Amino acid sequence: MKTSRLTERIRRANKAGRKALIPFLPGGFPDRESFWKHLEALDAGGADIIEVGVPFSDPCADGPVVEQASIQALENGASLRWLLQGLAARAGRFQAELVLMGYLNPFLQYGFGRLAEDAQAAGVSGFIIPDLPLDEDAPYRTVLQERGMALVPLVGLNTDEERMRAYAQVAMGYVYVVSVLGTTGARESFPAELAQALARARKAFDLPVALGFGIREPAQLQIFGDSIDAVIFGSALITHIRQTGDTAGFMARWA
Repeated sequence: MKTSRLTERIRRANKAGRKALIPFLPGGFPDRESFWKHLEALDAGGADIIEVGVPFSDPCADGPVVEQASIQALENGASLRWLLQGLAARAGRFQAELVLMGYLNPFLQYGFGRLAEDAQAAGVSGFIIPDLPLDEDAPYRTVLQERGMALVPLVGLNTDEERMRAYAQVAMGYVYVVSVLGTTGARESFPAELAQALARARKAFDLPVALGFGIREPAQLQIFGDSIDAVIFGSALITHIRQTGDTAGFMARWA
C-alpha cells in the first residue's frame, strides 16, 4: 500500500524535531469570504495538515464552540458543494495537506463516488467521518483509496487494543486519538486514562499518532512527550478568531 501524503507530512515535521500541527476550521466560518483568508493564514502560519469541517446541522461529536461555528457557516450559505468548488478553484495553492472532516449524511446526499472525484480534484488528501464505524466503512474507504485519499480512523479512551489493531489493518494517514469521552472543546486537563490509550495506539498502529479534542495551548503537550506525533486544535482556534479576527497570531504560538 502506498504511503499516504498525510503520513509523509507528519513524519517530515517529526524529523524536523517538532509535532505536526493540524488546525481544524469549519468551512464557511466566520463567513464565506473570510474563511478563505483564514485558511490561507493557517497554511502560511505553518500548518502541516488542515482539517476543514463540512458544516452540518447535527454535529454529534462536536461541542458548543464547533457546533455554533458550524451552524453559523450554514446560515452564511456554506455547503459541501460550495466548499469543494472553492477548494478546486484554489487547488495547488496550499502547502498543507487538506482533510475534510464531516458526517456521513451530507456525503451520501452528495453521492460518495462523485464526492471522491470532486475531492481529489480539489486537492484533498483524506477524510474523517466520525459517525462511520469500522464495520461499515470498507466500501467508502475503498472508493477514497482508489483516488489516493485516506480514511483517517478515530479511536478513544474506550477503544481496546484488539479494536485498535482491527483499525490498523486498514488505516491510512494517521490515527486520531480523541482525548476525552465527550465532544470537542478546549479543556484545562486530560483524563488519567489518556496515557494508556496513547500507549495502545502507539503499539497497535504503524502510523503517526495525532491527539485531538481539548487542546488549547502548546504547554499542554509537554506531558505527552514522544507518545504523540501531531496535535489537532479546533475550538481554541475558533474562539480566538471570534475574539480577535486573527489567525496568524494564534498559529505563531505553536511555531
